Parts: sequence; C-alpha cells; structure tokens
Amino acid sequence: MDHLVKVREAHEKGLLPQDMLDLIKERFNLVESGIKRIEAASGTPYPISYVEPSAILSNSGNMSFEYGVLFARTLPVFFEEKFQVVIQISAPLVAFGLKGTIHAILAHEFLHYLELVRKISKMELLSDEISGNLFENVYADSTRLFEPRAVFDDKTLLTHITKKFPTGFKDYKLEDKTEKLWIARGLPVTNITLDTNTVKLSAESLSKVVLDPALLGKIKEFEERESKLRKRKLY
Repeated sequence: MDHLVKVREAHEKGLLPQDMLDLIKERFNLVESGIKRIEAASGTPYPISYVEPSAILSNSGNMSFEYGVLFARTLPVFFEEKFQVVIQISAPLVAFGLKGTIHAILAHEFLHYLELVRKISKMELLSDEISGNLFENVYADSTRLFEPRAVFDDKTLLTHITKKFPTGFKDYKLEDKTEKLWIARGLPVTNITLDTNTVKLSAESLSKVVLDPALLGKIKEFEERESKLRKRKLY
C-alpha cells in the first residue's frame, strides 16, 4: 500500500505546496521505522495506515471555541463488505513530530486497534461512549486501552508512551508548529466533532465481521499479561 497516496493527490490538486510534500516524503521514514518497531515489540502486524493530508481539529460541537488537534485516529471501515481497521495519520505529525512523539502516537493508536478488535470479537461494541468536552474525551481515551507493558517489550518505546500519554496526549511544541506552520499557512484542515470520533457499529455490521484467528490469539496473550500486571499491583 502507498501510505502517501492521499498526500500526492492533494499536491496534484494544488492543496499542498511542493515544500510540504517534500518534507512529508523526507520524514516518512520515521513513520516506517515506528511501524516496524511496534511490530517487533508486540509480535503483531500493524494495521493498514495512511497519511491524511490535513490537520484534524476536533471540537465539542456546542458552539464552543475549544478545540484539540488530533494527530492520528483509528477508524473501523467496511470496504466491499470486508471489515478493516485503518490508522489515519495526520500530515502535520509526519512533518513536524519528533521521532519519539511519532512512535508514541503510532503505538497509542495500535493499542486502540487491539482494543477495538477485542471488543468486536466479544460483541461488546454496539456503540462507543460520547463525551461532552475535550477533557472528558481525553479521560475516556486513556481508560479503555490495553496496558502498554502487556503489549510491548521495548523499554524505550514504553517510556515514550508514558511521557506522551500520562493523562491523554499533549505536545505543546508540536501543536504550536501545527498552528503556525500548517493552519496559519492555509493548508488543508479537517474539522470534526467529538461524536464523529467515536466508534459506532450496528449489530448487523458486527455479525459480518471476520477476524484473524492469529490476531485474536495475540490479544488473548495480551489480556493474560495484563491480568498478571494488575495482580502485581494489588500485591
């Protein structure tokens, strides 16, 4: 798969200048190395991913000026009646993010992917919770994921995740660069409300999902590791 196909299309349409296309192409190796690192640290293939050629801004949808920048999203999609989970990576993350930040965000979305598949396998995901503001959404985001230590055996990667996601992702330098070097330049922006960033699948859709037995086996391993980690905390 060409991860940069949408970026090239945006450039061809005149939406993305040559200098930004070159920067994204030059720095995409940080994404590739992050994906390889996550696969090695988890023993599990990374899902389909692509770079979205826009800054993704999320607001509460209540006429508030409060908004947050989303640097990646985990999206369930049905294509030709086949279920897939796709990781959408924002172009500003690739263009301006530090290596540790990029790897931490990719790992975080990988945890979302595992949790999504886990819920679907157990028919738990008929509709996800919707939060009324960005703070509540950050809290909910951090409470429905696998414990990273149960999934990854890369200590440096775990440190990146812990530093970047203590109570939800925050990187002021990256957000500042996105504001000044992307949004202020009039480059593409996608605005979404929080309820469009939640997962909603009907019972009919869930009944058609076919999941990889090998992936379900790995998720079972992660659940067992997580259970052992929780017992250690208790005792």
